Amino acid sequence: MIFIDGAQGEGGGQILRTALALSVLTGQPFRMENIRAKRPNPGLQAQHLKSVEAAAGISAARVEGAVLKSSWIEFHPLGKQAGNYRFDIGTAGSTLLVVHTVYLPLASASGVSTVRITGGTHVPWSPNYHYLRFTWLHFLRSIGFRIDLNLIRAGFYPAGGGQVVLCVEGIRRIRCLDLSERGNLKRIHGISAVARLPIQIAERQRNQALRDLEALRCPEIQIEVLELSALSPGSVIVLVAEFENTVAAYSALGEKGKPAERVASEATTGLLAFLRSNATLDEFQADQLLLPLALTGGTSVFRTPRVTNHLLTNAKILQLFLPGEIEISGQLGEPGEVRIRSEAEMASFATA
Repeated sequence: MIFIDGAQGEGGGQILRTALALSVLTGQPFRMENIRAKRPNPGLQAQHLKSVEAAAGISAARVEGAVLKSSWIEFHPLGKQAGNYRFDIGTAGSTLLVVHTVYLPLASASGVSTVRITGGTHVPWSPNYHYLRFTWLHFLRSIGFRIDLNLIRAGFYPAGGGQVVLCVEGIRRIRCLDLSERGNLKRIHGISAVARLPIQIAERQRNQALRDLEALRCPEIQIEVLELSALSPGSVIVLVAEFENTVAAYSALGEKGKPAERVASEATTGLLAFLRSNATLDEFQADQLLLPLALTGGTSVFRTPRVTNHLLTNAKILQLFLPGEIEISGQLGEPGEVRIRSEAEMASFATA
């Protein structure tokens, strides 16, 4: 039994999701207390319960304490099984955070899995679908995953009702990732999208982004305007910088009373800051890739424009479950380099 204090580090739901994924992957049970203790609404909320349910569903786990607002759980996985799964969060809680909980254990199982998740797809405080489509999928495929993620319907706050479909094929090896240098900037592309709002809002977002980026010496800048199907109105812009060796993305969501131009400039501000740095992964992808890179059996390296609490906390939880070393240079909030010396391999867990 591994004991985890959910109040450590960033003190949010990521600690739980990382622990669930690693528990199913390795077969090690855990008990977590003080879940989300640093959040205004501590304890398990609907989307966190759905992550627990999803992890238990793919591993036939015995679970205690998994009720709304609970501050603790015990999780005892029995195995992991590829298959077809459906999970409905019931709110605008993030579907993509459930994806992050289950994809790695399913990739270590034998066979093909399809996971259909209903809830939020473009909501605050979590990665949105298009960000993952442009960055996370790119990197997972580059290190050996056979994986896809598709949007059936967008889900904005407050109605949710969006749907994504994750397809994962079992693999036995993950390749290391050496992102010592990002190479030259090749192009910037992305999307500006609305749902149940005038298309002119998406066009204004795009036009402001192009104005913000016009001083860049970039061979190509293209932003596609889209209309998304959804149950409630919303808007999103996602901007992707594509280099010779890597990609990075920044996004922003619209909200009532927030001008389209401010939405666009939130995204361009993040992107321009990244371009001024020498980072090779954006700060969001940095903590998301720790999990798979801890299973390569080798050394991976990348640079982040900002060391975050999420990154530091994820590294601590990983080292409770897996052998190896994660070295993070740089102070919190400052640029840093991450070096992952993995002593575990995906093949070790293929039949766990």
